[in-house]
Amino acid sequence: MPHDTASARATSWRDWLSMACRFGLALVWIISGATKITEPVATKQSVAAYELFSQNVSDLIATVLPPVEIALGVLILLGIALRWLGGLSALIFLGFIAGIASAWARGLTIDCGCFGAGGYNEDVTWWTYASEILRDTIFVAMAVITARRPWTKLAVWP
Repeated sequence: MPHDTASARATSWRDWLSMACRFGLALVWIISGATKITEPVATKQSVAAYELFSQNVSDLIATVLPPVEIALGVLILLGIALRWLGGLSALIFLGFIAGIASAWARGLTIDCGCFGAGGYNEDVTWWTYASEILRDTIFVAMAVITARRPWTKLAVWP
């Protein structure tokens, strides 16, 4: 009997973690996309500041990214294709980490623009980059948990 209680507690703990990751991930995407979509010029400047793409490609990314982020957030919130969208989210966050690391390695001083206006910023330090990478690493972990063990209660199509 004690084994059943321990098993139930473990399942409960995992359910809570999975639920927190699913809804936290949805919130991150919705907030990130909403802050970008309301400031399209600042979003274009943020993407261009990474100096990774031509101006046309940067503008396209800045235009497409906010509605994609909002859509990801809403779909995850609704519980649609959680495993697939969790995996996609992890890949996108890994791309963001690569972009931030690239800017840091190339000596750029930019704010990532992850939650609104970013771009060139003289006040950026090593800690700015490190904390952005750490934050996005936590988001990757949330996405992986959502993909591997999605909390499917209140899900439309898990």
